[in-house]
Amino acid sequence: MKVLVIGGGGREHAIAWALHKSPKVDELYAIPGNPGISEIGTCVPGSVEDLDGILKFVENKAIDLTVIGPEVPLCMGLADLLEDHGHKVFGPRQKAANLEGSKAFSKDFMVRHHIPTAKYVEVTDLESAYEALKEFSYPVVVKADGLAAGKGVVIAEDEKTAKETLKEMLSGEILSGAGKKVVLEEFLTGFECSLLCFTDGKTIVPMVSAKDHKQIYDNNKGPNTGGMGSVSPNPFLPAGMDEKFRTEIMDPFVKGLQEDGLDFRGVIFIGLMIENGEPKVLEFNVRFGDPETQAVLMRLDSDLYEIMNAVAEGKLADVDIKWKDDQVTCVVLASGGYPGSYEKGKVITGLDQLPEDIVVFHAGTAMKDGQLVTNGGRVLNICAEGGSLEETRTKVYDAIKSIHFDGMYCRKDIGLH
Repeated sequence: MKVLVIGGGGREHAIAWALHKSPKVDELYAIPGNPGISEIGTCVPGSVEDLDGILKFVENKAIDLTVIGPEVPLCMGLADLLEDHGHKVFGPRQKAANLEGSKAFSKDFMVRHHIPTAKYVEVTDLESAYEALKEFSYPVVVKADGLAAGKGVVIAEDEKTAKETLKEMLSGEILSGAGKKVVLEEFLTGFECSLLCFTDGKTIVPMVSAKDHKQIYDNNKGPNTGGMGSVSPNPFLPAGMDEKFRTEIMDPFVKGLQEDGLDFRGVIFIGLMIENGEPKVLEFNVRFGDPETQAVLMRLDSDLYEIMNAVAEGKLADVDIKWKDDQVTCVVLASGGYPGSYEKGKVITGLDQLPEDIVVFHAGTAMKDGQLVTNGGRVLNICAEGGSLEETRTKVYDAIKSIHFDGMYCRKDIGLH
């Protein structure tokens, strides 16, 4: 089979890595891919937003399955375009992708289908936004409605910060217009948990649990990022949550898809906050999370191609998905200055010195003059599996000592409370 992966980050490298292990995958392509993916497949220059270019490639190469990694092409309707031309796709159609593409659409979906979530108000102008603030205590969460690459959420500790954030978002000064509509939301306490599920719109199957660390500094300090590391399983998950997830979130989600006529064949990523054993949904993402995917897919004991093909065909119920009992730790190496401004083109050394049991996923790298260099805010994902969290953390942090690029930064507390 010929498989095309859309995207070029750490998530897509992990997806390609897992697909490459399938005996059914003969040819693996990625648009645009990255230097890590190029070691296991063929990278094709191009943009994930060039939908017509992607369609042309799929038709020219007779691709059997296209796996869409990032949210932007999903929200632009890439799945619709490919499927309408008779091609098999892993990823939801555009209307369903609104569950990530619009925070307001997503919150409305949760409320109508009785999925537990935080109290919220949707605002589109400054006057009504300032008025709505009076309904909330502090801290309050301010969310840009549209896609903002993981940076459209601000936790405002006081009224001054909340008003400044609302002014910036609603004016369109930041986030390239993603904040023309804003959702104000009550701040939930507890601990975060990521629940990733395969679904074909009829059947929903949870993956093993994972814990993401969003903020840039140790002890969850500083601004939010796209994710600075992850562990699987989530070490803080209380016993007995599986049934609650099923009855309160997963089953109502699938029922909601069916009632609303949303064609969803792909991965739903459910961001949760859990307090006193009660889960509430923070957000939906309509694709694999990053860097949770890196940790989760290392524990997959089934053929990822078979799963994705069954999802695309609406036959997920026919597949038995198995997982390893291992623990996995994934630590992100980031460019100095991220998630703010940072420099690219820093030479990366030391990857050839790593032990064989360390898995490296490329997130923001490029080749320049025959050397591997940095090409993004999140540069590399360093991962290890083993029998305990302590063992995998030790393996990863020991491995990181061998790696160097100017300005390299990572959190030291991935997997800790």
